[in-house]
Amino acid sequence: MVDIAPEQRKQWRAQMLAKRNGLSPRERIEAAQGLRHVLETLPEFMVDTHIAGYWAMGGELPLNLAQAGLAQRGQHWHLPVIGDDRSMRFARWQAGDAVAPNRYGIPEPQVDAGALLGAEAVQLVLVPLLGFDRFGQRIGFGGGFYDRAFDFLNGQDRPAHPLLVGVGYVFQEVDAIMPQPWDVRLDYVATERELIDCNALGTGH
Repeated sequence: MVDIAPEQRKQWRAQMLAKRNGLSPRERIEAAQGLRHVLETLPEFMVDTHIAGYWAMGGELPLNLAQAGLAQRGQHWHLPVIGDDRSMRFARWQAGDAVAPNRYGIPEPQVDAGALLGAEAVQLVLVPLLGFDRFGQRIGFGGGFYDRAFDFLNGQDRPAHPLLVGVGYVFQEVDAIMPQPWDVRLDYVATERELIDCNALGTGH
């Protein structure tokens, strides 16, 4: 593991994408199974009504198994929708509902704008990432969508609503990520093996 400074992020992203894309189907399935068990140890994941996730792309850890039990518990699954102004809101979705690729090629639910939820209306968000440390810092894809959407959490006592839970493979952990002023810290990180409580460790920086 290494320390990741801002100027190192582009090269590190490329390396991590290659490593993720190199996983075998069996490794992905086993990771998805492990992630479900880990998430189910988080009480909020078992009871919050509005949970947001992501459509796994580019080797991201799949959420399909974790998502499967929500409907039986009366919970609703949401996926992000990117607006023309680069804002991010969330649409309720279940298997079989219509999706279409957005400008980045990521499938989005096809719903009326009036049905979208703002970031403050979801209760728990599973956040994709390329790298994380145990203090809740993450390296994303560089678009800044999550940081902009949840900027209102900065300055608040954490944990708060929504609860931000990063999702990544064990091998995506690094020792420390130097935060940028606009970064929004995670409350937890869920891997295929463990749930890391980032609030218990403090900011670390």
